Amino acid sequence: MTDKVADASAIAAILFLEPGYEAVEQALSGCELYAPALIRFELANVCLKKIKRRPTERDAILEAFISFADFGVREKEVDFAEAIQLAEAAQLSLYDATYLWLAENKDAELVTLDKRLNDALHSLRASPPA
Repeated sequence: MTDKVADASAIAAILFLEPGYEAVEQALSGCELYAPALIRFELANVCLKKIKRRPTERDAILEAFISFADFGVREKEVDFAEAIQLAEAAQLSLYDATYLWLAENKDAELVTLDKRLNDALHSLRASPPA
């Protein structure tokens, strides 16, 4: 079974049926799924933003968020000192760098809909730090 790291953009796409969710579901099929422990906070924030934009859909949005528990994501702690260095080098937020760090640490594919994060991953793998 392949290890993969999914970021909040990928998981949110599935939870909230956002554009591109089918491709993410396919990419995550049949894998051992990991994410930094902060993913719940990020997804909760996405949920809150969606509720604020669409208050009449509050119950459905909240239910979608709650279904995250069914994903079986293994939440992992991150070495924040190393993630900070990655964030600096790749000009990413620390949040995004934690996913990058975990993917590198587990030698796993990173599944994301975030173009900047995906570009940073490819750049890092093309020229790893010395």
